[in-house]
Amino acid sequence: MRTHIKLGRKSALLLGTAILLVTTALSGCSGNSNNGGTAAGTAEPGTPTESSDPGTGGIDHSKPLTITVFNNAANYQGEQTGWYGKLLKDKFNITLNILAPQVAGDQLYKTRSASGDLGDLLIIENSQLEELIPAGMIMDLTDLIKNTEHLSKYVDNHFKPFNVAFEKQNPDGKIYALPAFTADTSPTTFSEELPYSSPILPWDYYKGIGAPKLNNLNDLMTALKDMQAKYPKTPDGKPIVPITLWKDWDGGSMENVRWLSNWYGYEQPNGTTTIQLNAKGDIVPIVDDNSMYKKILQFYYDANKMGLVDPDSPSQDWTKVSEKLTNKQVLLLWYSWQRGFYNTIERGNQGDGNVAVPIADSHLIQNSDAYFGNGRVFAIGSKAKEPERIMELMDWMSSPEGLRYYTNGFEGFNYEKTPEGKFKLTEVGQTAFQENTPVPDEYGGGGYQDGQSKVNSMIMSDFVVDPETKEFYNSTYWASTIEANKTALTTDWQKTYDATTPTEYYQKNNMIDIVPNINTSLGSDSSDVKNKRSQISDYVKNTSWKMIFAKDQAQFDQLWTKLKSDVTGLGWDDVFAVDKERADKIVKMRADAIANK
Repeated sequence: MRTHIKLGRKSALLLGTAILLVTTALSGCSGNSNNGGTAAGTAEPGTPTESSDPGTGGIDHSKPLTITVFNNAANYQGEQTGWYGKLLKDKFNITLNILAPQVAGDQLYKTRSASGDLGDLLIIENSQLEELIPAGMIMDLTDLIKNTEHLSKYVDNHFKPFNVAFEKQNPDGKIYALPAFTADTSPTTFSEELPYSSPILPWDYYKGIGAPKLNNLNDLMTALKDMQAKYPKTPDGKPIVPITLWKDWDGGSMENVRWLSNWYGYEQPNGTTTIQLNAKGDIVPIVDDNSMYKKILQFYYDANKMGLVDPDSPSQDWTKVSEKLTNKQVLLLWYSWQRGFYNTIERGNQGDGNVAVPIADSHLIQNSDAYFGNGRVFAIGSKAKEPERIMELMDWMSSPEGLRYYTNGFEGFNYEKTPEGKFKLTEVGQTAFQENTPVPDEYGGGGYQDGQSKVNSMIMSDFVVDPETKEFYNSTYWASTIEANKTALTTDWQKTYDATTPTEYYQKNNMIDIVPNINTSLGSDSSDVKNKRSQISDYVKNTSWKMIFAKDQAQFDQLWTKLKSDVTGLGWDDVFAVDKERADKIVKMRADAIANK
């Protein structure tokens, strides 16, 4: 993932995680009570609705429609196939053709925006929205959204405040875009049981070396070294690596460095590339000698000198990394959703799975739930054909039915209803993602993971309450899942750390700052700043990788010194000034959010 939304969602796949163990894939889909693809208002598989009215009224679905989706969140490019593709075809007679800059490269945005037509459905960054509205490439959704059944409920509290903030591009306060992953809790609530980025280790291996207390990053490296020595290979002979890195998510800086900086209280706000910000509002240039960015680079360098960094790191992509996570070939994880590639309830009952292992001197920074979204938006291109059908699709994606499909698969396969009217994961649902379980032909066949939604983003997030069950769509927080997750792994972890969840542990021990999640207009770069930012970002990323794999400390130091000098010549001061102004705005808005709590 690039830029921040990778945020958790840069995630290649959103994974539903159960307490301390993950069970299902969030970014899939979910089914409703009528079962796969045949929910209320849904045609039977293979029978496109001719003029059903899921929300906007009187829309004719008799003609097939292919929607070009320009999607910054996608890790897949091409036609959406599999069970989710069949679901959309059956229900709306729609096919999604996904264009993914993460696959095709950043030039894709430049080329298509220069042509004046980015696509029909757009999932783009806030900064791109700020460029595309004045260019006339974004459709005004103000009237279209009024007639929607589901999205219209979120206009006043979520969509309007977000769009109004783009006052320079949107002086009339129109609705141009719908922020992605919008939660419906509050601007200061953090609902998740595990912070987005924190140290995570395989519990059985960690206990296998005596579960040493981790006082600092040096202790972490020692523990990783010991685990590597004791557990060099998986049971089927695959090599185990302590730390694995990948390049294809790098944005303004090195992504893997960015997120470990959060462990020590510094984040890189969306829309910036040259700074890090802490909860107090301190702004530190990433090229400062005392920056957390440099300290994490030093950590990776030291780890590499100890033989802890996967030698595949410079050449592998996220797909390869995800295979290793699935095979339990990686010892250190740092995104909460990464647990979903391996953890299951069955393994949890055997004490096997990846869990949080706090480092004593760490102090995390964590954004609250994305009440106003997470930095990307859904929009419709101004040249889109049949925008009513695209809006109808987005409305359905934000409906209980659409959210269940996306987050949890389909009823009767991934989950089922309990006598109490709640949902619980089926045995198949607990491992369908990890095992890529075959899907019945009536739902499209193929593997479950293969057929998940490749959109890899949502308008309303899984932290919205399902009106039918009164629980979040996120299956991790279903009462049934919490009960099922009272496994040997979970109870052992809870007893060890005297806490119900990692978030509770970090809060009890004053090891985390939860800050309001600010998602607003930060202004777009001028052409001059954009060019300078691009050159600086490329230089910082390339040099960061060279530093981690430097032959010795002297070369590491030399590269750092040269980096600081060279970025000045590339226009650092101008880009930093823009980023500082943006950070100042975030700091003020956080203070306002807390004051109005």
